[in-house]
Amino acid sequence: MTALLERPPDTSQVRQASNVALTALAPAAWGTTYAVTTELLPPGHPLFSGLMRALPAGLVGLALTRVLPRGAWWWKAAVLGVLNIGALYPLLFVAAERLPGGVAATLGATQPLLVAGIAAAVLHDRPNLWRWAWGVAGVVGVGLVVLGPGARLDVVGVVAGLGGTASMAAGIVLLKRWGRPAGVGPLALASWQLVGGGLALVPLVLVGEGVPQRIDSGAVAGYLWLGSMGGLIAHMLWSRGIGRLPVGASAPLVLLSPLVAAVVGVVLGESLSVPQTLGFVLALAAMLAAQLDAPGWGKWRGRR
Repeated sequence: MTALLERPPDTSQVRQASNVALTALAPAAWGTTYAVTTELLPPGHPLFSGLMRALPAGLVGLALTRVLPRGAWWWKAAVLGVLNIGALYPLLFVAAERLPGGVAATLGATQPLLVAGIAAAVLHDRPNLWRWAWGVAGVVGVGLVVLGPGARLDVVGVVAGLGGTASMAAGIVLLKRWGRPAGVGPLALASWQLVGGGLALVPLVLVGEGVPQRIDSGAVAGYLWLGSMGGLIAHMLWSRGIGRLPVGASAPLVLLSPLVAAVVGVVLGESLSVPQTLGFVLALAAMLAAQLDAPGWGKWRGRR
């Protein structure tokens, strides 16, 4: 009995839990984007907001790390930047314009399922029924939280929403496959992606939207939040987590984004109905269950 009480904790499990918690901060920060955008930023300029979120933060990261890509990492960083930022933001903009927010968020919740399919093809990781089932449960849970009775579907909006979700899903899998170059930290890798994605957004902003005529102090605060916690810090933590966690454990953490957005809405005066509360609990359970391996169902072993 004394030996059992004196048994030291499993350091690998503690380290895993720490990695999950730190990685989860990224999608949690992204969940504040909608509230910050609607409450603080100039309306009608989502691409400019995406540019301000990515490029300045990426340049700051480059200045801090003083590390540039080498060899093949020039094009790899550009690909990751386009997938995770440059292509993602315009597609999400189209989805947001043509679909109710709840429909767009539910489409985003399919990302763990898309990651599973892409990872099976690229990484040869075969997800088990446990994670497939919880992936579907996560979509249902988010749908209960954010879908309203007036939800409508638009073909172009749905394609754009799924396209943006698939873009980031592919970015997650490629980031896991390529890892990080020797001697390069997650801050430098995040900075490369932010600069690459930001540069891809520059022509879209100049041709499509332009610059807001007025940027007040609230907008400045919003851009600073999106660029720091929602940009550089979040992508640094996300890059770090992708490298340390199995893909099947990291991908479901994106469910935190719509859940945090719902919590922020409650703080701002909204309320959750009973079905929405049940959906919240279901989505949260799906995210947590995806961190576990079901005995006897086989494991999805992520590459370390």
